[in-house]
Amino acid sequence: MTKQEFFDTCLALYGTVPDYPFDEDFETAVLRHADSRKWYAIVMRVSRRKFGFQSDEIIDVVNLKQPTEMFGSFGASDGVYPAYHMNKLHWVSVILPDAPEDVVAFLTNASFEATRTRKRRSK
Repeated sequence: MTKQEFFDTCLALYGTVPDYPFDEDFETAVLRHADSRKWYAIVMRVSRRKFGFQSDEIIDVVNLKQPTEMFGSFGASDGVYPAYHMNKLHWVSVILPDAPEDVVAFLTNASFEATRTRKRRSK
């Protein structure tokens, strides 16, 4: 999956568009919930070397928040790694060119749901 395909999917499913919040960094994008502005994804360009590969190829990576009960369900064979540059207890990195589209879709939906604003129940 390409970065643009990922953005197109997020627009179609969640109505979100990329936001570029970092000064002078026009490649790193975040995707946020419209109501709370919480991030559910951050897309970055990172060297494969950061994930243990013997390559300096720059690739598109998306970090996604996951419920703790899902950790360990996916691994390198799925293109999923401990989060680069984020809390590894709550986030995973998905290498977009390596991960199957169904894995990207599943993990993106889990991240979107995990970061959704919860409605409080009245007493």
